[in-house]
Amino acid sequence: MSQSLLHFLDRFFLIFHTVFVLFNLLGWMWKKTRKIHLITIGLTLFSWGILGFWYGFGYCFCTDWHWDVRRLLGNPPVHRSYIQFLVRELTGIDPPYRVTADVTLVIFILLILLTVWLNIRDSLDRKKRRASNAPGAGPDA
Repeated sequence: MSQSLLHFLDRFFLIFHTVFVLFNLLGWMWKKTRKIHLITIGLTLFSWGILGFWYGFGYCFCTDWHWDVRRLLGNPPVHRSYIQFLVRELTGIDPPYRVTADVTLVIFILLILLTVWLNIRDSLDRKKRRASNAPGAGPDA
């Protein structure tokens, strides 16, 4: 694989993964993105939990591919967590692994609960609106 392709992939993964993480953090905020948010949270849960059963809890295939690219560039990862790496890349701060892992897990659990609750609530609201707009359902019925 050429060096220019590896550098492109390194930047691609940094940008893509950062956007994915930010969407996981914030995608619940807008009604129009909540279903997609539920899917991205589900994909993350699948990777961390189901794939993590075989590869270690918290396994992320995106991180794995990015670390492979960085190894091929001669710049192997020095962090145990992608969030830890991301914080250092974006801020220059190098947080301890255990703190990063614990905070990430707590926030992720809260995001799971939040997105499930909001998606259920939105679904129930849609059903209520459909029922109130059905013929014969108005106040004159």
